[in-house]
Amino acid sequence: MVRDTYAYRQVAVESRIVGGVVQIRPVPGQAFSPELSVQCSRRLSDTRLYPLGSKFLLSAKLTDRLGGTPFLYAYHGDPDVVLSEKQTRAFLAEFKRGRI
Repeated sequence: MVRDTYAYRQVAVESRIVGGVVQIRPVPGQAFSPELSVQCSRRLSDTRLYPLGSKFLLSAKLTDRLGGTPFLYAYHGDPDVVLSEKQTRAFLAEFKRGRI
């Protein structure tokens, strides 16, 4: 099955503790709620590889898998793109400029 690249968009996400478990969630200031779940590579939530609070840039799409709860999906085979605080601020500023 071929990925529809037009359905994917860049999203800044971060690792954080939710309910006692490390999860990946969108960074506030984007079109997606920071409470929205993100399904992506488990490497991003591995605190041995990336400390808690690490930020990443994902190519993700919004889906609901047959009418369920909406979530963001990012292909697990994509490379890990770690964002610094400065890069995250620049990404969010660019996003705000591009809004209609």
